[in-house]
Amino acid sequence: MTYAPIALFTYNRADHTRKAVESLLQNAEAKDSDLFIFSDGAKNEKAIKGVEDNRKYIHTVTGFKTITIIEREKNWGLANSLIAGITDVINKYGRVIVVEDDLILSPYFLKFMNDGLEKYKDDDRVGTITGFVPPIEGKLPETFFLTYFQCWGWATWKRAWDLLETDARPLLKGLRFKRKKFDVGGGVCNYGNLYCQKVGLVDSWYLRYYASLFLKGKLSLYPGRSVATNEGLDGSGTHCGAELKRSFEAHNSQTPIKVNDVEVIEDLQVFRIFKKYFLSKQSGSFIKAAYYQFKSFVRRLLYIDCK
Repeated sequence: MTYAPIALFTYNRADHTRKAVESLLQNAEAKDSDLFIFSDGAKNEKAIKGVEDNRKYIHTVTGFKTITIIEREKNWGLANSLIAGITDVINKYGRVIVVEDDLILSPYFLKFMNDGLEKYKDDDRVGTITGFVPPIEGKLPETFFLTYFQCWGWATWKRAWDLLETDARPLLKGLRFKRKKFDVGGGVCNYGNLYCQKVGLVDSWYLRYYASLFLKGKLSLYPGRSVATNEGLDGSGTHCGAELKRSFEAHNSQTPIKVNDVEVIEDLQVFRIFKKYFLSKQSGSFIKAAYYQFKSFVRRLLYIDCK
């Protein structure tokens, strides 16, 4: 098998980048994988030292088949940096594994990504391979499909990446009567945040790509046990907070995920499990949850609370 290239996106947190790289190196496939490290420029003077320290570290990285470092002279921002970086790599290789600097990967992360990419490379129903699974109690299937896409450690092909619509307006229009499903039954607030994208209050590549895939009916392959976790929930990341930390603290699988033959349709039972899990993380009772959703809607209407 020819292994997919890895695109690693970094900024100003050398300690996080080091942990991400070290966890990748625990994967047997790393030594045969091409690694592209993207280093964004400093947003302000305060970030300069962090960016410099991060760049010093990434120039010491070894252990991969090849290592290519791309240093941005200016600050592109995560969305622009990631979209451009993925596009460059995927146009050359046809597929890519995407890692951000705040992730810790299972020793079987690369195997699952590559096995999934190879198995479903010609299946247009599948848009992505997803590595993160929330810490749900109970056993999930070894692998399953959802229309919900999670971006903490993932992979895709050029045919699916080309579906990305960067303008939030047509995406919101298409989601008008599908927002509840898009929000995993109301358990997450992706639609509201996509609206904030439209009015320029957030800049998220993830929301636009998830919406693009969702509206095309593309599925994401999930592992039954997480092969990626997020270290950025310590408060140092671009999007983080106490609510996220409580909802998404998970443990990586220490055994390989078998990519077996499963029906390529959304697993509605697992979808309901995800929905129940996310709803359970909302504050208080049903009445309180409804109140917070209404409050969020009003704030979005007034162009505030879009963080």
